[in-house]
Amino acid sequence: QVELVESGGGLVQAGGSLRLSCAASGRLFTITSMGWYRQAPGNQRDTVARISRSGETFYADSVKGRFTISRDNAKNTMYLEMNSLNPEDTGVYYCHAYAAGDYWGQGTQVTVSS
Repeated sequence: QVELVESGGGLVQAGGSLRLSCAASGRLFTITSMGWYRQAPGNQRDTVARISRSGETFYADSVKGRFTISRDNAKNTMYLEMNSLNPEDTGVYYCHAYAAGDYWGQGTQVTVSS
């Protein structure tokens, strides 16, 4: 009963920035945590950042200091601000929510060129 839709991906040069958005709808009061994950072809889907219902955040070591996860409850939207991007950040970024079960968005492609 939770729907997630990502947007904001695209092609960017190394050192550039992008902001991803995840619009959530449905039974939002059941969500206990949300996060961003990324996956490249031939690779597993890995955690990029997470945010709990209380606002606690977690970041993968590879993105600490460069990415910021946030949530605007009034807009029912979660964001991922990505700065100082490098080619290793390339992949499909997925929005995730846990609400008595796992919910995933469709993904948005981020490509970082050198």
